[in-house]
Parts: sequence; C-alpha cells; structure tokens
Amino acid sequence: MTDIQLYKEIETLPKDLKKQVSDFVASLKEKIKSSSKEEKPKKRKAGIAKGYFIKMSDDFDEPLEDFKEYME
Repeated sequence: MTDIQLYKEIETLPKDLKKQVSDFVASLKEKIKSSSKEEKPKKRKAGIAKGYFIKMSDDFDEPLEDFKEYME
C-alpha cells in the first residue's frame, strides 16, 4: 500500500477512528525511539569493578587430583 492509498483509507474513517489511528502511529514512533535507545552500547568506565575481584589461591595453576590418572 502506498502512502497515498493509506491516506485515502484514513480519510474515509470517522473522526473517532482517525484518533485511534493517530494514537497507534504515535505508539509506533515511541516504540522505535525506545528500541533505538536500547541498542546503543553503554560506555565503559575505568575502575568500575575495583574491589570486586577475588584473590586466587597460590596453587591455582597446579594440576588437579581428579585428572592425575589422565596426566600419567
């Protein structure tokens, strides 16, 4: 449907239905605005995770006992 065809269809509607079409178009535009805001990546801030890291134990890199038979 072209823009002109759509306009002609809307033109034949009663006033209350034209209002509903107008409200629907407004809601579609709002939906587009909100979805475009969500897609923008958030800016990174340096140091935001400071203090959240857990200290690893000294034997972290040592072989696990569970895999001892596979390593021989």
